[in-house]
Amino acid sequence: MKRRNVIIIGAAGRDFHNFNTYFRGNKDYNVVAFTAEQIPGIDGRPYPKELAGADLYPQGIPIYKESELSKLIKELDADECVFAYSDKPYEYVMRVSAIVNAAGADFVLMGPKYTMLKSTKPVIAVGATRTGCGKSQTSRKIIEYLVDMGLKVVAVRHPMPYDPDLNKQKVQRFASVADLKKHNCTIEEMEEYEPHVVTKRNVIYAGVDYEAILREAEKDPDGCDVILWDGGNNDFPFYVPDLFFGVADPLRPGAEISYYPGEVVARMANVIVINKIDSASLENINKVRANIAAINPKATVIDAASILTVDKPELIKGKRVLVIEDGPTLTHGEMKIGAGTVAAMKYGAAELIDPRPFTTGSLTTTFENYPEIGTLLPAMGYGDAQIKDLEKTIANVPCDAVVIATPIDLPRFVSIKQPVVKIGYELQEIGKPTLENVLEDFVKKHKLTAGK
Repeated sequence: MKRRNVIIIGAAGRDFHNFNTYFRGNKDYNVVAFTAEQIPGIDGRPYPKELAGADLYPQGIPIYKESELSKLIKELDADECVFAYSDKPYEYVMRVSAIVNAAGADFVLMGPKYTMLKSTKPVIAVGATRTGCGKSQTSRKIIEYLVDMGLKVVAVRHPMPYDPDLNKQKVQRFASVADLKKHNCTIEEMEEYEPHVVTKRNVIYAGVDYEAILREAEKDPDGCDVILWDGGNNDFPFYVPDLFFGVADPLRPGAEISYYPGEVVARMANVIVINKIDSASLENINKVRANIAAINPKATVIDAASILTVDKPELIKGKRVLVIEDGPTLTHGEMKIGAGTVAAMKYGAAELIDPRPFTTGSLTTTFENYPEIGTLLPAMGYGDAQIKDLEKTIANVPCDAVVIATPIDLPRFVSIKQPVVKIGYELQEIGKPTLENVLEDFVKKHKLTAGK
């Protein structure tokens, strides 16, 4: 029987995972290409033979721009195309489906059955209905509770393999800030890994091959009682969860039933955390509650606030400020404001300076691709060149202070001449139940004890 030719449509994350778990070594299929979206510079390099399996893919697998998809289907005689990235509205997903079908191929969405891996350790997973819901702060809060119970937690983060040589990123372990430099992390990677390692509570793994990552995490040299899956965007987990938390955002009500695969998360989760209730309207909070009740009535619902910390509020009051927010939250997350904007308004900034007239290089392109960002600067840094563009853009902006609301210490590697205000944000549960209540039941169910 002829092998079915497959194109996997992705963004350097689930696309590679779906290949590794289902297509690698599968002689019924021939993956002829990946296509790439969202990640600058990823197209034009191969998925290497060492990761793809040199027996079936001795040359590796080429990666192309998604804009070439229709042409590739015909040129490569593709039988099916697998859509394998997240945080997209249903309209977008079905538009890609139409492109695929019109070119003659089947359109496929792979689910958990063939893509989730089973761990030997209990797994807690954290996902979200959109990028920027507060998933990472929820993960950190869960880890804090578990560590206080005396348990060893090893986090595994949804992939962000942006190094030109993917072989270097097969399995990555981060236990200190020095490991971020060792692994040549981009800003986007550091935003997710650094908040874990600076607390010294846990190590965090990431990379490309999530079977290999899982097995290393289970036998981590510092010990492992629980695996914490720290999901990316609004994807569902790569590992079979024993307890699944989903985070919803009432600042974007309706996203939990209109984005892929955010609704998958909302339907699968055992617990839904409705975050940011301190800054959302009651009407929008109730919309989210109603949507969750309709699609997942058995879920435990936890209310939470995203509490800001500001190190130098006196540098904001009455000043003209440039606000820098987490990049993906503003771009494909489509948020119009973030923690930095909230802090600037709360502490009396005289003006938020529009960075758009002062951008350079790739930052100019970012605003062209995402014009709805507005008067905020996304902390984009998918490589050294883009980090330099960010540095030049900040230097060009005539402001009294720079308000930084990314989870990392940006001035550590980006030179900023203006005074800097750092914004933090942590999850705080409101009322009952709390995360701790749910975790206590989980620990009892799995008979987990400190140091075991």
